[in-house]
Amino acid sequence: MDQKILSLAAEKTADSLQAFLQTQKDEDLANLLQNRAVKGRAVGALLRAIFRGSPCSEEAGVLRRREIYTRCTQLVESGDLQKETASEIIGLLMLEVHCFPGPSLVELANEFIAAITGGSLTNGKSLELFPIILTALVTKKGKLVCGKDELSGEECKKQLISTLCSGRWDRRYVIQLTSMFKDMPLTPEERELVMEKVFKMFSKLNLQEIPPLVYQLLILSSKGSRQRALEGIITFFNELDKQHKEEQSGDELLDLITVPSGELRHVEGTVVLHVVLAMTLDCELGRALLKHLKAGQQGDFSNICPFSITLLLSVARIQRFEEQVFDLLKASVFKSFKDLQLLQGSKFLQNLVPHPSCVATMILEVVKNSVHSWDHVTQGLVQFGFILMDSYGPKKTVDGTAIETSPGLSRTPNQHACKLGGDILLETFKIHEMIRQEILEQVFNRVVTRASSPISHFLELLSNIITYSPLVLQSCSSKVTESFDYLSFLPLQTVQGLLKAVQPLLKVSMSMRDSLILVLRKAMFARQLDARKSAVAGFLLLLKNFKVLGSLSSSQCSQAIGVSQVHVDVHSRYNAVANEAFCLEIMDSLRRCLGQQADVRLMLYEGFYDVLRRNSQLANSIMQTLLSQLKQFYEPQSDVLPPLKLEACILTRGDQISLQEPLDHLLCCIQHCLAWYKSKVMPAQQGGEEEEEEDGFYQELDDMLESLTNRMIKSELEDFELDKSADFSQSTGNGVKNNICASLVMGVCEVLMEYNFSISNFSKNKFEDILSLFTCYKKLSDILAEKAGKGKAKAAAKPGDNLLSMKFVSELLTALFRDSTQSHEESLSVLRSSPEFLRYAVGVALRKVQRLKETGQVGGPDGQNPDKVFQSLCDITRVLLWRYTSVPTSVEEPGRKEKGRSISLLCLEGLQHVLGAVQLFFQPRVPQFLRALDVPDNEEEEGEVTVTQRAAFQIRQFQRSLLNLLSSPEEEFNSKEALLLVSVLASLARLLEPTSPQFVQMLSWTSKICKENSREDASFCKGLMNLLFSLHVAHKSPVALLRDLSQDIHGHLGDIDEDVEVEKTNHYAVVNLRTAAPTVCLLVLSQAEKVLEEVDWLITRLKGQVSQETVSEEASSQAAPPSHPADKAVIMQLGTLLTFFHELLQTALPSGSCVDTLLKDLCKMYTILTALVKYYLQVCRSTRGIPKIMEKLVKLSGSHLTPVCYSFISYVQNKRSRSPQCPGGKKQQQPAAAGAVAMARVLRETKPIPNLIFAIEQYEKFLIFLSKRSKVNLMQHIKLSTSRDFKIKGNVLDMLLQEEKEEEGEDADEENREDAASEHGDQNKEPAKKKRRKETKCLS
Repeated sequence: MDQKILSLAAEKTADSLQAFLQTQKDEDLANLLQNRAVKGRAVGALLRAIFRGSPCSEEAGVLRRREIYTRCTQLVESGDLQKETASEIIGLLMLEVHCFPGPSLVELANEFIAAITGGSLTNGKSLELFPIILTALVTKKGKLVCGKDELSGEECKKQLISTLCSGRWDRRYVIQLTSMFKDMPLTPEERELVMEKVFKMFSKLNLQEIPPLVYQLLILSSKGSRQRALEGIITFFNELDKQHKEEQSGDELLDLITVPSGELRHVEGTVVLHVVLAMTLDCELGRALLKHLKAGQQGDFSNICPFSITLLLSVARIQRFEEQVFDLLKASVFKSFKDLQLLQGSKFLQNLVPHPSCVATMILEVVKNSVHSWDHVTQGLVQFGFILMDSYGPKKTVDGTAIETSPGLSRTPNQHACKLGGDILLETFKIHEMIRQEILEQVFNRVVTRASSPISHFLELLSNIITYSPLVLQSCSSKVTESFDYLSFLPLQTVQGLLKAVQPLLKVSMSMRDSLILVLRKAMFARQLDARKSAVAGFLLLLKNFKVLGSLSSSQCSQAIGVSQVHVDVHSRYNAVANEAFCLEIMDSLRRCLGQQADVRLMLYEGFYDVLRRNSQLANSIMQTLLSQLKQFYEPQSDVLPPLKLEACILTRGDQISLQEPLDHLLCCIQHCLAWYKSKVMPAQQGGEEEEEEDGFYQELDDMLESLTNRMIKSELEDFELDKSADFSQSTGNGVKNNICASLVMGVCEVLMEYNFSISNFSKNKFEDILSLFTCYKKLSDILAEKAGKGKAKAAAKPGDNLLSMKFVSELLTALFRDSTQSHEESLSVLRSSPEFLRYAVGVALRKVQRLKETGQVGGPDGQNPDKVFQSLCDITRVLLWRYTSVPTSVEEPGRKEKGRSISLLCLEGLQHVLGAVQLFFQPRVPQFLRALDVPDNEEEEGEVTVTQRAAFQIRQFQRSLLNLLSSPEEEFNSKEALLLVSVLASLARLLEPTSPQFVQMLSWTSKICKENSREDASFCKGLMNLLFSLHVAHKSPVALLRDLSQDIHGHLGDIDEDVEVEKTNHYAVVNLRTAAPTVCLLVLSQAEKVLEEVDWLITRLKGQVSQETVSEEASSQAAPPSHPADKAVIMQLGTLLTFFHELLQTALPSGSCVDTLLKDLCKMYTILTALVKYYLQVCRSTRGIPKIMEKLVKLSGSHLTPVCYSFISYVQNKRSRSPQCPGGKKQQQPAAAGAVAMARVLRETKPIPNLIFAIEQYEKFLIFLSKRSKVNLMQHIKLSTSRDFKIKGNVLDMLLQEEKEEEGEDADEENREDAASEHGDQNKEPAKKKRRKETKCLS
């Protein structure tokens, strides 16, 4: 039969073929075709012949075609055919689709849908036909029966796709089905349907099947809906990551983890590569990604997740997107930290946004995940890390120094972002070997090339990298060695940081060490002073870190060795014997520095003590060097006065006189080294052979210091030629010389005081010597203060800041104030009997602590060792606290008017600085600090006492002091002390847990003080109000407090309408006529501005959430979602602020800053009200309406805000028009200056009012839009002001012109009177005032 059909098909006409086929059954033909195909015989010709003999014009032909078509698709699907045969059949079937009539196409399509949803597909090969069928269906004209309806071809296609997408898909064929749709012309609606179906199927597939599906999806999205495709992919992987993290965190369920971590990361990596490839071919896809993620920035970063960050970092490799990607990431990181800072400072926001998302954590997670061969991400990570460090690193201040904070505490968003950059680079360095060279190269380039800007953050990163693995860096030794060549040209601080960072490398690489020594030796004799100082710094560092055999171990040593050294010492061996020769060679180089400038010598003296402590075997060499240096300036004969050759310490070159030898620092170094040697080395060497020789050696130094003490006490100021008659002016050579000598003598006195105290063992004679030395110091200090004048009086006493060690200061204070040992009583009474000495001791402690607070370290030995500094700080604080609380200022010498501050007041100021320093630099040690202040009565309970309880105990002491102070009469009130007490209370209050009862008690106590105490002291009032606000904000929103304060201000200052009498509320007694304006007024306005910022932030966040909800609602067509709790909170805040402004706008505020700030804040208030209205415009786009509470807010703004705004504007304008233009008398003297001042004032005064009017009009404009959209008449409560149409009223204008003519006539008569020149101005002013008033009426 098949031969017969083929022979008939070869004829020119198909009539006989048709006639023959009609005699056959359709089923027999189908079977014939099937048998031939299965046996692998050619079926193409037979199939063509059957189609030729079955024309679509006849019903029988159509039915036969349908039968054959169905059988062929079944055959192809069965998998029984050879690949070539199946492809041939599919090709022929495709060609014949367009011949089918519409109804047959619908039936065929339904058959396909039934097969797909019924799960009867075997290999999915026949799916290639489905797009052709649907495409052919669209071309058919006329109505077709599809289901129960009659539809056009296009509508029919839409319904078939909808039916297919709503049915069940077998997970095996999802990829083929998605691929099938990419060949089909789809409308945007149909594409959305398909995509939603595919996204639902994501979760049902194996992980390995996701990348090919994503690939097909991206091809599908290239014709539209790109953003939706990316959104779906990101959401899926974000959910998968969260689920994976939860599974990993639940330890007991470890056996049930569904997806191995490695597999998930590899799949994510493949998907990211697919997306990036698609973006290189279709840049619209890249723009869609950036648009989608930027939208998430406005809200709560819900779009930003580890997967989307990975995607962005990979896209950054495409040049056209690089800049945009990094800008987006940078903005996201900064905004995330800024949001975090805003949240931490506001309890109101914390309640509404409990768990903010942290972009930094996500980025570090990406770094961690990149270990799974994510090479496409590493380059982006490195670039981004450096971008963050470059953009947000420490900035140079006006005086050229960088503002540094403690490394453990990054407080501002900038510092957080910079630290994140460093963390990204360090973690990337640890994980990816191939990128290490590049990271190091970039770090070294920045260290070397950015000499002028602060680079401490890069040095810290370098130090961390080297600490992590010094051996890895040996491969990059050339880069390190190259950086050494630039040491001479770098600032000293950079050199010290760089050498400290690379120090572990020097222990494992001899060649690196040798090249450094060569560079340092050259630098030692460089022309630039900084280069020489760098050489000294480098040599001292080497001496500290290359231990000589026999040196004390670090446990015996009082200096803790840094982590980096310990880390290296564990896995690197070095020859301690060779080190000795090496160190002695360096000592030899350093001795040459003793002939150089004073600054170089000073560095050496400051560094020797640390070297000695770390390398005790160098003691002989160091002490010998110091001794020989001292002998140059020491008078050996015991009866010669003065005992020091001060002339030799001063260098005179022509008119230039400068310090050559910092003798005081040399003595200071000797004294500290000697004390350390005696306490540490000598006990360890007992019984040694060299004992006698060494004892004699150190005895000589002891004798010299002893002799110096005795002779300095005997010396009069005349012996130094520094008595009152001496010249101390800075303009003459002799004066400069005398100032230098005086500074040296004072320094020597201080050093000797410390020396005698350290060897005194509480001997009365030694303490008398100390007092005598202090008398010499004091005389000189007083002369300098008197001669130098007020401006430099304090500078004269400053050298003591560097020469007394922190340890000595703490020991001295403890002995003076807290030592109650009976045997010490008599000797200590010598020092205690001198109030001047007590004040000096407390003053030195105060300066030390102040320096610590400003720079984070103090001078002298152990000054850069945080542990020792902290210990001394605790000891000093304990004494200052005891002295202040035991001896109140009111009790202290009441009869005598003290010159300067009392000791108690100095103690209080010291405590203020201590608390500041501890919170800045020792935040993690706060519990330890508070424990050190407590009297250890009940030690067994110590473990249970919290920081809050300890802080509360200290707070109570200061509260009592403040109450005592406030109970004193007004004339005895010490404003300075009160201000310090408030500052101390504010610092301690920061240590309280905001949720604790102690915090609530502190808040209510502060509130009570403000309510009950009225002092006419503006600075005290400001301090107290700031404390109240800082506590209030941490507990709840301060809007109600602001409202009460505004009522008080209104009551005290009166109303803008003089006829209205305001009832005084007196909520807070601290607000009185003296403090109400500008002090309290400016404080409440700045607080209101902060509240407005918070509200603005919330509204922006809500807008972002609404736009995301709108997208999801469009997809799910859900009914009205519930209102956000934040909506109500925002409206309540604005409502209370509105009443606050209502009060202030009716207050007769004085001209100047109060009025300007109020107008500026009002402008902000209206801008935020407009933002809220815009938010509700967005809300009304979805099915939600506006809440009743919003209507009430609009009503309140119409009745209580806008009308009083306009009244206040008129009040301000009238007040300005009445005020004289310039104070009399001065105008004639400086007309140009007066004109400039007047011009600046006009500019300042004319700007806020138009801005405010514009803001009001914008608010009303958007209210009109909202009324239309919400179908609620919000404008019924708003009275549009008529002062904005500027109508010119003719009758009023005529009257004004008439008045002006009369005035001109009067002026002409007035000018003829020669004797009335002075009244001329006064008479001119009054009518001008009337004219201005009438003008305003004319425009109303």
